[in-house]
Amino acid sequence: MKIVHGLTFDNIRGDIFGGLTAAVVALPLALAFGVASGAGPMAGLYGAIILGFFAALFGGTPSQISGPTGPMTVVMAVIIANYIDQPALAFTVVIMGGAFQVMFGMLRLGRYINLVPFPVISGFMSGIGCIIIALQLAPMLGQSHPGAGVVASLMALPGDIAIANWHAVGIAGMTLAIVYLTPKKIQRLVPTPLIALIVGTVAVWMFFSGAPVLGEIPTGFPKLQMPALDWVVLTDMVGSALVLALLGSIDSLLTSLVADGITRTHHESDRELFGQGIGNMLAGLFGAIPGAGATMRTVVNVRAGGKTPISGVVHALVLLAIVMGLGPLAAHIPYAVLAGILIKVGIDIIDWGYLKRMHGAPRAGVIIMLVVLGLTVFVDLIVAVSVGIVAASLLFVKRMSDLQLENVRSGSDGLPYDAAEQEILDRHADDIMIYHISGPMNFGAAKGMVKQIAVSTDFKVLILDLTDVTFIDTSASMAIENIMINAAEQGLQVILIGLQARVKETLNRLGVTKVIPADHTFDTRLDALVYTAGLLEQAARKED
Repeated sequence: MKIVHGLTFDNIRGDIFGGLTAAVVALPLALAFGVASGAGPMAGLYGAIILGFFAALFGGTPSQISGPTGPMTVVMAVIIANYIDQPALAFTVVIMGGAFQVMFGMLRLGRYINLVPFPVISGFMSGIGCIIIALQLAPMLGQSHPGAGVVASLMALPGDIAIANWHAVGIAGMTLAIVYLTPKKIQRLVPTPLIALIVGTVAVWMFFSGAPVLGEIPTGFPKLQMPALDWVVLTDMVGSALVLALLGSIDSLLTSLVADGITRTHHESDRELFGQGIGNMLAGLFGAIPGAGATMRTVVNVRAGGKTPISGVVHALVLLAIVMGLGPLAAHIPYAVLAGILIKVGIDIIDWGYLKRMHGAPRAGVIIMLVVLGLTVFVDLIVAVSVGIVAASLLFVKRMSDLQLENVRSGSDGLPYDAAEQEILDRHADDIMIYHISGPMNFGAAKGMVKQIAVSTDFKVLILDLTDVTFIDTSASMAIENIMINAAEQGLQVILIGLQARVKETLNRLGVTKVIPADHTFDTRLDALVYTAGLLEQAARKED
């Protein structure tokens, strides 16, 4: 196995050009995400450099470009606000989140992370987009509310409008006009965020000198941030780290799927999680904000010719070279330009595709999506993800249990019997009750199965046909046992038919098959019916 997945020097020219182009796109976004997180513009840039470099080296998607993203930035802003007086704790959370991602990769959990239901992802991402927009309204108006949440920002909006800095409003309006109205021919040559950054900075210098700017920015390599722990808030730190890890993993793997579609290749999910985790751990160690695979930057990289991890490394090294001399220039960048760029990012993150389809989508999915969206914006990111996953899981279990119970059919439900089987059933119609169960059976259907399989003294023999049961869990196994015990207590003979190897192993391990005599278990339905007929005829002769 190669140390660097997908590494080849056959495409060196395309990789260099792709990495250079991706760096140009990443520069204004990294600055904007750094400011939005509350950690500062350089924290965003170093997040792009460190994560971009190490995720490319250790990740499992050759053409992917990684760096700060909108969703990760929103979570990081909450973390920084929670530990505003102890910044070391905030970056320790980043390190812990990266460690969780490494663990996800080593435990090969990549396939399971992709199982998060779409309505949950849609609601969460749309909520993130709304948060980004809401938090950038004040900077767009030339105001600042450090650490303020969505509700506080919205409540302060009327006052911000009353004292708006119209120089900042003009710059923000110009930025939005550039990112939305620039002709596509120009966009193919130069990314609109970079155009807005340059034009906005020049405009402040020449025409809008009253707009707030970033001011003095330190240059050089970042300082090492030693991890710190506070046992009082350790549980909260672990919870926030898990949200970072889950969100970063989902974000990255979704981008990996996009990259696969464009390049017609296949990424390694678990390796990608490992690489993202290494990158985020090191980002936190140097006081940089975390990130994930960035869809737009990855697409730009591939279209510009990047195909291997070399493009991701080049992207990081170009940003590093820029950082070394960027401080004096970045000091003149207006906050309003970054706010305008982020508002565009927020609008793009909102899942407009699902919102347009809501009228025709299943109602339960729509409700889950709206609940997750509302909780994300107005309550808490962790609560939103937790409630969404739990609600979607319960809904799935309910639907599966309903389907499973539909597969519990009695002998009168038109089951296909051959002539010999039908003859026995017709002859002993008043004495035999047969139930045919099919498909996988789990805890969701256990209680309903006990209710549905009616045990009645009107019959003398209960036959449970499990020939088509492919899987059974502990709850369903115990339900089968309860049915058999209840039948035996009422004087019925109980017969089991057609236990597949895996089902038989589960029932044997739990001791369920010991409830009935060993000779009451058969491989085929005909054998069971012949035996049952013999039992009934023998009992009839004794009565006579």
